[in-house]
Amino acid sequence: MIEQLLINFLWLQCIGTVFGVTQVLLARKNNVNNYLFGIISVLIGMWIAFHSKLYADMLLYFYYFVMSIYGWLYWKFGKRKTATPITYATRTEHLKAIGIVSSSFILMVYGLSEYTNSDVPYWDATTTAFAWAGMWLMAKRKIENWIYLNISNIISIPLLLYKELYVYAALTAFLFIVAISGYIKWRKLIKHETESNIGLLDT
Repeated sequence: MIEQLLINFLWLQCIGTVFGVTQVLLARKNNVNNYLFGIISVLIGMWIAFHSKLYADMLLYFYYFVMSIYGWLYWKFGKRKTATPITYATRTEHLKAIGIVSSSFILMVYGLSEYTNSDVPYWDATTTAFAWAGMWLMAKRKIENWIYLNISNIISIPLLLYKELYVYAALTAFLFIVAISGYIKWRKLIKHETESNIGLLDT
């Protein structure tokens, strides 16, 4: 039974990885449909996190699920019913992101320590806190999302190895590289859009 569960874990990790990779590659290309692949990936991840006693990660996946729906709608329509452009975060948004990291870390450490049998409450809470802020910034189409997500990624890799979730550890290492590329790509898109707007003003 244990062997069968491990086999299922491996297959589920592989399937989740395929959808996760597709999601992040589409996000890098600024494609709104990345969220559709992300929803399937997070549902699989939620199940695996629960059975691996990574309860903060399970909560994170649920948050991903909600933010994926919100992000898809926001990217698609924005506040003015038109596609929302990529921008840099404002001072207020930076403060909100830091607030998300701080508050979610404190709450999750307390919850994991007091109400679960997690053996890595601080580790688990740290990766989740930065990922929460990163996903919020991505839903807002802010370039800084890649920075927060990569802080989460670099901390998550040894955690996943410790939990023997090797496929997910490899996926996270891949996502770390893609996030760097995504930041560079989005910065170029912002520059191009800015230059285009200046060109329109000049004409």
